Amino acid sequence: IQEFLNEIDEAGLRLKSLTVANVNDLLAKKVHKHHFARTTISRWASVLRPFFRFAERRKWCRRNLADGIRSPRLYKHEGLPVGPSWDDVKRLFAAAEGDQPTNIRDRAMLMLLAIYGLRAGEVVALRLEDFDWKAEVLNVPRGKGQKPRTYPLCHAVGDAVLRYLCEARPRTDYREVFLTRIAPIKPLDPTAVGEMVQKRLHALGLILPHYGSHVLRHACATHLLAQGLSLKEIGDHLGHQSPETTRIYAKVDLAALRIVGDFDLEGLQ
Repeated sequence: IQEFLNEIDEAGLRLKSLTVANVNDLLAKKVHKHHFARTTISRWASVLRPFFRFAERRKWCRRNLADGIRSPRLYKHEGLPVGPSWDDVKRLFAAAEGDQPTNIRDRAMLMLLAIYGLRAGEVVALRLEDFDWKAEVLNVPRGKGQKPRTYPLCHAVGDAVLRYLCEARPRTDYREVFLTRIAPIKPLDPTAVGEMVQKRLHALGLILPHYGSHVLRHACATHLLAQGLSLKEIGDHLGHQSPETTRIYAKVDLAALRIVGDFDLEGLQ
């Protein structure tokens, strides 16, 4: 609401004299000039309507503004998850190689996000005791629903995390694995992980609908699907509580759908 009020002011308009056309023009500008997704504009509209109803009761604006706000049409499954290809994920890993402490830390986190499909919140919640180096397993105790998950610790990820712990992690009493690099030293938060992933994806020049850390979770799921794993196995790997959540990835396996489309029917019509 505050951001929209600021835009009204920047456009030289006033809430008292605002028209429905003014509101819809400002929303359309977000699509055409700033390339906002239609789902985002729909959320804006759903927030603005109750605000204008409240403002109308307070006589801050004209009547019936809320009913005139136009929302873009949304289609079922138009928000299917889309992530980078697995080749691009490997490029992301390669771009984080090097001896700089930030690169060492980020590479370990990128691998946990993409190979295990962890959420940003799960990565920053990992503690030193969650890595069982003797048994070579990784315990992820803080997923949705608070159900713990245990993974075999693959060597590439284990080596990346060990290098971070030995060479780049600041000395501290914190038990969380991943910490900030700039004082005051403290555990990272999920927002910082998302910003890191976004910055590195942009640096590769990738064109994606979204650039947060969750796209690596999508990349993990579609890669596992391409490798022939069942939806049940993928759901277990990602910690999905419902098979419906995993089934959506079957709709984005475009390569497999193209194979079906090109199937030779040998003269059958």
